[in-house]
Amino acid sequence: MSRIKIKPDELSETIMKGMEEYVKVTTEDMKDAVTKTSRDVKNEIRANAPKKTGSYRKSWATKKTKENATALEITVHSRNRYMLTHLLENGHAKRGGGRTRAFPHIGPAEAHGEKELVGKIEDAIKKG
Repeated sequence: MSRIKIKPDELSETIMKGMEEYVKVTTEDMKDAVTKTSRDVKNEIRANAPKKTGSYRKSWATKKTKENATALEITVHSRNRYMLTHLLENGHAKRGGGRTRAFPHIGPAEAHGEKELVGKIEDAIKKG
């Protein structure tokens, strides 16, 4: 740890500079963690999605929905097969009675991604 000589009237300015630098570093780390985790969740959904023709599996993508200086929001979604997601995830009623089998692939990926993101953010804060 280095020692810096600061005059009492410069103390608040020095503390603010240090805090701004810390916020900048942790914000960049958190945005990086969100980007990597969203990509991992997309890949996990693709890997576990049911495959009949493969078009549903290939339709998964990530999209940056909101970004500012301190926040980043990325959505994992099905580009053109969005109407099938809840039917495949939960199953549905058949026309002649009965139900189809559920293929849970979104929920498990979401839960795994949430744990992964928390871990990455904690690591970034400890490192930062």
